[in-house]
Amino acid sequence: MKSKEFNSILGLFEVFPDEQSCVDFYEKIRWGGNVVSPFDSTSKVYKCKNNRYKCKNTGKVFNVRTGTLFDNTKVPLRKWFIAMYMEANHKRGISSCLLARDIGVCQKTAWHMLRRIRECFKEDENFMLSNEVEIDETFVGGKNKNRHWDKKVEKSTGRCHKDKTPVFGMLQRDGKVIAKVVPDTKTKTLLPIIYKHVEKGSTIYSDEWMAYSKLYLDYHHEIVDHGHGIYAVGNNTTNRMEGMWSHLKRAIIGTHYHVSRKYLQLYVDAECFRYNERNISQFDRFNLLLSKSG
Repeated sequence: MKSKEFNSILGLFEVFPDEQSCVDFYEKIRWGGNVVSPFDSTSKVYKCKNNRYKCKNTGKVFNVRTGTLFDNTKVPLRKWFIAMYMEANHKRGISSCLLARDIGVCQKTAWHMLRRIRECFKEDENFMLSNEVEIDETFVGGKNKNRHWDKKVEKSTGRCHKDKTPVFGMLQRDGKVIAKVVPDTKTKTLLPIIYKHVEKGSTIYSDEWMAYSKLYLDYHHEIVDHGHGIYAVGNNTTNRMEGMWSHLKRAIIGTHYHVSRKYLQLYVDAECFRYNERNISQFDRFNLLLSKSG
């Protein structure tokens, strides 16, 4: 199927005017013109009515949705495509309440759609960060002093995470970012993540947090002393990583308002996806997300 590129909602509507156009496009993305049974990849496949197929070896009937994030839902593919386009290309994502109004579904349905979509944002993480890498940790959950008196948490100051969730991030300059929700910011927690994702011998920029004190053994380690109000000395800075945290927190505060610990990693993955694919077109970003949906 031939389709022109689009870089707006109006363009998406023009390319996908009806449900059949969405089915045809997704079949091309998923199978490339050669239908493969999700139950037995070696089986012969028979075409049935209403965009359905039958697996010869298992006798099971399937369609292009089977085994994907669209499986077992009654929401039309066209509405799924609109939701995926918005979540992938809006700078800070989209809330379930707004999506529900825009595509005509209830808020609960929109929330479940977005949860499934965000699961596709997760990177395979087979790549390694190298050269110059900035690392930093942040805490998501708001400041204790801003809470109502009956919701304040005792002894919640500094790096205490009784009422906040720590997130650790690594950003390669002019490259990609990896961020993970972590149980704490201790050395035994952060160092294995760094060793797994940053090539030895790279230059690492960080603040003065003691968990990074042994990095000099395998990396060229530069420290920015945030505790004394120093945030940049020449090329020695973590401002890019701080900027990434700013986008994440603006998305939570301005778009979603509240994110639970249970699902925080999904929102972190979504922000990382948008950052890592910032240099490609909206059409390519939509296609990339769609290709990961299966």
